[in-house]
Amino acid sequence: MKITSAEFTKSAFNKSHWTTDGLPEIAFLGRSNVGKSSLLNSLLQRKGLARTSNTPGRTQSINFFLINESFYFADLPGYGYAKVSKTMRHDWGEMAEEYLAERDELALSIQLVDSRHQPTTLDRQLYEWLVYHRKIHLIVATKADKLSSIKLKKSLQEIERSLPGSKIIAYSALTGKGRDEIWREIADALEKRRNFS
Repeated sequence: MKITSAEFTKSAFNKSHWTTDGLPEIAFLGRSNVGKSSLLNSLLQRKGLARTSNTPGRTQSINFFLINESFYFADLPGYGYAKVSKTMRHDWGEMAEEYLAERDELALSIQLVDSRHQPTTLDRQLYEWLVYHRKIHLIVATKADKLSSIKLKKSLQEIERSLPGSKIIAYSALTGKGRDEIWREIADALEKRRNFS
């Protein structure tokens, strides 16, 4: 997909802040340090559009980015960072679940997992929620450049065992590995959404 424009539009701290123009949305979900911002910047080939932080758990809102003036990327708060308060973790979980459960504009949920580690309990819980609620989703294994091809293959097999039945794409923000595959999945989801509407 050719990216002609990509701009940050707003941060939503509750439902009343969500976008209201009815354009389809692609949601990005994952642990706080899984590399969501790097993935977004790499996919859009825009440096610094989504802010990366050395402090995991910084993003406390759903951040909306308008792409090609025709759809949004929705960057959801990271989960599972131990140093934030329980109240804050609870609020983030509620915000994410409310968005995922109620958002009619949601065309695709992209769940990020770290290719270097087995999926955590929280990763599995999110995956199970997406499957149970029949949400169209994709698993992206980030930081694929950190592993040798043999280790990456083994890691992807382990992810597949933990999160069965989902399409898994290995991705590297550094090399761009997997970028075209993810864009194909996004384009396909947007096309299905248009046909459904």
